[in-house]
Amino acid sequence: MIANNARIVALLLALVNPSLAFTASSAPASTQKTQLQLSTSDEGSRRSFLTNVVTAAVLPSLVLSNPSSASAFGGFKAFESGPLVYGDDAIMDQKGHGTTASPVQTDLRYGVSNKLADKISSFNRVFAEMGGYFEGTSFEKDVRDLVATTGGPVTFYDSVSGKPLFVAPKGRSVDEFIEESKVHGWPSFRDEEVVWESVRVLRSSGETVSTVGTHLGHNLPDRNGNRYCINLVSIAGNPTSSE
Repeated sequence: MIANNARIVALLLALVNPSLAFTASSAPASTQKTQLQLSTSDEGSRRSFLTNVVTAAVLPSLVLSNPSSASAFGGFKAFESGPLVYGDDAIMDQKGHGTTASPVQTDLRYGVSNKLADKISSFNRVFAEMGGYFEGTSFEKDVRDLVATTGGPVTFYDSVSGKPLFVAPKGRSVDEFIEESKVHGWPSFRDEEVVWESVRVLRSSGETVSTVGTHLGHNLPDRNGNRYCINLVSIAGNPTSSE
């Protein structure tokens, strides 16, 4: 049954979005796009919507039944010859506030929803913010402004702990970083952009998490290597005084 579901989903996803990001929508209804709101001329939004319909309908049950199937959905296995660091599933054991010890910070960046951030970061292992969610925030403007002002990459911090998790763009332009993120629907990072002291990938599922138990997203490798498809709400934190 699982194998059949996987074939069906793979076919559907190939039709609506060849660059599938393995995460399904769990954004509040007020923040989600609906089919009626999508312009027929907006191909990117249409593809994002269709992808979310498919993933929301089938993938959660498939992954819960067979977590190891998640990492194979993109057609590429994880590239282990680079800096990728695996972590133990125990990282995501229940703590004082879901899988984290405390809620997300109250003053998150990019204008993201605190309620959604807390749900995705601390009480979730499978679902994600709506594909393209970050395009409705100040993410692109803030990233471009910081790169233009500093001449260097932008650091993204854990929404719960404030620990640095990703530094991007590295080895590519800000245009390439933003474009890849838009193509897939979520901020997308490469191996060299991950702060491995604070990030781990679970071997069983490709789930990408912080060392404090924050759900970040998933590793969805493609022909260019590992690609970390990450929820903006999970990396919108501010650095703590110790960072």
